Amino acid sequence: MSSVALEARMEAQPAAPKSADYVSTKTWVAVVGAALGAFLAILNIQIVSSSLADIQGAIGAGSDEGGWITTAYLVAEIIVIPMSGWLARVFSVRRYLLTNTALFLILTVLCAFTTNLGQMIVVRAMQGFAGGVLIPLAFSIIMTKLPPSKHAIGLSIYSVSAIFAPAIGPVIGGYCNENFGWQSIFFVNLLPGAVMFAMLWFSLESEPRQLDLLRKGDWLGIATIAIGLGALETALEEGEKDDWFGSMFIVRLTVVAIVALLTFVIVQLVRKQPLLHLRLLARRNFGLGTIANFFFGLSMYGWIYIVPLYLGRIQGYNAQQIGGVLIWIGLPQLVILPLMPKVMKYIDPRKLVTVGFVLFIAGSLLATNLSGDFSGPQFLASSLVRALAQSMVMTPLSAMAVAGIEREHAGSAAALFNMIRNLGGAIGIAVIQTFLTTRGEFHSDVITSQVSLLNDATRLRINHLTQVFMAHGVSDPMYARHEAMVAVGRAIHRQATMLAYSDTIILQSALLGLALVAVLMLKKTQATSSGEAH
Repeated sequence: MSSVALEARMEAQPAAPKSADYVSTKTWVAVVGAALGAFLAILNIQIVSSSLADIQGAIGAGSDEGGWITTAYLVAEIIVIPMSGWLARVFSVRRYLLTNTALFLILTVLCAFTTNLGQMIVVRAMQGFAGGVLIPLAFSIIMTKLPPSKHAIGLSIYSVSAIFAPAIGPVIGGYCNENFGWQSIFFVNLLPGAVMFAMLWFSLESEPRQLDLLRKGDWLGIATIAIGLGALETALEEGEKDDWFGSMFIVRLTVVAIVALLTFVIVQLVRKQPLLHLRLLARRNFGLGTIANFFFGLSMYGWIYIVPLYLGRIQGYNAQQIGGVLIWIGLPQLVILPLMPKVMKYIDPRKLVTVGFVLFIAGSLLATNLSGDFSGPQFLASSLVRALAQSMVMTPLSAMAVAGIEREHAGSAAALFNMIRNLGGAIGIAVIQTFLTTRGEFHSDVITSQVSLLNDATRLRINHLTQVFMAHGVSDPMYARHEAMVAVGRAIHRQATMLAYSDTIILQSALLGLALVAVLMLKKTQATSSGEAH
């Protein structure tokens, strides 16, 4: 038989059928590229937050006004997350994701060239709209492109973006800010962003646009959730500074948020083709998993807020030193997260998540014995335990929550799961800020009531400090005594503040207990090749 005939005969034979679990290299490139996008979007928030004081000074913004540099991004991000699944269907995943990746990188660079607060807020808001797209689409690509048997691996890759980026952000932001200036933090994303763009360009298949969906769109749902989430996020970000409901601005925002979000829920339950399928939350594992994810976000973002605050205010750490402490939450996860898919084959994911939340609580409580000597090195044990806990929670919890979610509902599931985690972080930080202030005032009152000039120990302390000030150049005894009393007041404030930080850590540990209750109610799932959960 001639070679030509042999080749023709071989071509005529049907190709061996591929396994239902087969995943092409292109698909894995798409998953990794999308996860990298989510990583960069989350990283951007933490990098900017760690350098906020220097940015405010450079563009002439006060501390209250400068908070809008972060708020503008967060508000835009949380508004666009629930819309991303629908917009990806309208314009196709490839076009929508590539366009927003390019916009995100361009706007990130533009931030470095802003010269005043107004410009910065506008560019940051636009950047938030682009960056917010990258988070839920990474999650939905994993759900739709990978077979259920590979979801654990995909979600493990995604977990790096969701829980490693917040920990590594202050490290990168602090280092760049201290060594190269605040503008440098906006160039960090360029190289990995270019790599991500190339990966998605190569791996995502072209799909037809469905522009007719614009005509059928749930515009009332879009309007109400945009207004509701925008108002809620703004109230949470600005509430502590404006004395919460002592400010009419916050009261109005809260009323707008409640009315808009209630309207959104009603619209979604009534419409045949809603923006988000809220009925997914009625499914036992997705609903309970989302609740647990809310408290997971509360603790994760709350911790990244409170530890830098404590180290900066009480221990005098700069941004780079704070990053050096937080990195020990992030680095161990790079080792642990890749192992989780294999571990999940042998251990019930429910047990992993349960143990994970128990460790989460225990790791937090290791850092409650705060004192003048409790600084960066003393956070190491707590950081390592929390790193293990976060790795044990994120991937198995996500896998159990989305098990059995149909392909057509993947966008809604991804938006809800990620939006609720971000809301958990926003609400958690708002609660922590208020609780910290309240407990600080409480402890200050208690300690002050025990410090009386009629008390021998107090008089001895003031006399000793008076002598110290006079020995160091203060010639007026009355002024030296005044300074001694001021020093005692500072010591009271410092002690009260440390006790308040300890109370706040205990509070977020208690709230994690609610997540543990939700996890204990999850039912066992086993993803089959058809995607059904049993």
